Amino acid sequence: MSPAKRKRGGQASSNKKAKKAKIVSGGGEPKEEEIHEVTIPAPVSQGKWTNKERVLIFSSRGINFRTRHLMQDLRTMMPHSKADTKMDRKDKLFVVNEVCEIKNCNKCLFFEAKKKQDLYMWISNSPHGPSAKFLVQNIHTLAELKMTGNCLKGSRPLLSFDPKFDSEPHLALLKELFTQTFSTPRYHPKSQPFVDHVFTFTIADNRIWFRNYQIMEEDAALVEIGPRFVLNLIKVFQGSFGGPTLYENPDFQSPNMHRREIRLAAAARVREKQMVKELQKLKKGEAKPDLSNDVTADVFQTPADNTNAVHIQTEAPEPKEGKNKHKPLRRQRMMMKKRL
Repeated sequence: MSPAKRKRGGQASSNKKAKKAKIVSGGGEPKEEEIHEVTIPAPVSQGKWTNKERVLIFSSRGINFRTRHLMQDLRTMMPHSKADTKMDRKDKLFVVNEVCEIKNCNKCLFFEAKKKQDLYMWISNSPHGPSAKFLVQNIHTLAELKMTGNCLKGSRPLLSFDPKFDSEPHLALLKELFTQTFSTPRYHPKSQPFVDHVFTFTIADNRIWFRNYQIMEEDAALVEIGPRFVLNLIKVFQGSFGGPTLYENPDFQSPNMHRREIRLAAAARVREKQMVKELQKLKKGEAKPDLSNDVTADVFQTPADNTNAVHIQTEAPEPKEGKNKHKPLRRQRMMMKKRL
């Protein structure tokens, strides 16, 4: 290196250090009483980068577009993250530790897709552990939400945790994992010396709800930016992507069992409708009672006395056969007397 270059490099390094400047109050020629010395501190970004946390964010093959956008959003929000190609589904999960070692990463966020509809997320401290497996639900990406908030790319976030994280040991372990994974290291080369957004981890309905909010400059109000998703804890392992099980969620129900219950409930409703139709057919086929005779017609009839019963003749009486049936008429009788 030439002396001129070495001299310019030395000047550049000295310019980044703290400086002392003199400020003159008022106009005109400066006087000794009006000169004040002020120390200008060095830029915050020129500090020493000691926390070398690096997070590897990648997935297996078979993920959908929403998962791919979620991974891209996380990489944008976490300047200390790295990317890698998709891993083949035939490979074992222990291969992820080797990938982390190759990429010089000590934390890993691995998204595992199954049946092209279920998404699982592994968060691990590579290579010694611990690690946790989650079922990811209700994913909404940055492009999908279209929130009004915005924050500086590469800025450092504040991490806000629910008080329930300190109540149980497995939640305290998850809190430490989240803190080391999602917090941007100080003085990272790709980070900005600003804090203008908050990552919140809230526990509700036995699940962990992730939200990202921007801190407004005017009144320090929170405006949601995104992305958002829900983590349903499955297991916590002692090692990285395996090992002895430290905790297993008793309330977890696999997506396959959930879909099976939905199908069984739908089948039960169909069977119930078929039984109702069969009962209606049986009722229609039964003999119907004769409704031509009114059963209430003789309600007001009272028994009458047979001795004083009055017979009403509705038909004409038959002619009676008398003794003088063939008796001649009067004229004939007179004629007979004259002959005599």
